[in-house]
Amino acid sequence: QVQLVESGGGLVQAGGSLRLSCAASGRTFGTYAVGWFRQAPGKEPEFVAAISWSTYSTYYADSVKGRFTISRDNAKNTVYLQMNSLISEDTAVYYCAARNSRFFSTTYFRSGEYDYWGQGTKVTVSS
Repeated sequence: QVQLVESGGGLVQAGGSLRLSCAASGRTFGTYAVGWFRQAPGKEPEFVAAISWSTYSTYYADSVKGRFTISRDNAKNTVYLQMNSLISEDTAVYYCAARNSRFFSTTYFRSGEYDYWGQGTKVTVSS
């Protein structure tokens, strides 16, 4: 079992930045691939970014590419999502999730492939 706890959300003005953290406990976090997803009010959950466990390969949704950066520190059992140039459309609850690495490079965007989820952290961007 892996327990995930997100933090770092809050209220920020458009154009501002936030850094979300996803802290893991339980089994060795370093063997899991990690993704960030978000869900805005009244909308379906969507993929945001993901990072592999071994090669540290990263993947991004087109809507955040160039603005968000995902990184991980396996020694600290933590994955980060640096969010810059925030816009109102980024307002959502952000969730981190962990999964095994099988077929990760082709399925990283599928929420159903992730086994463990955090409780979410809310990000509100005011325009």
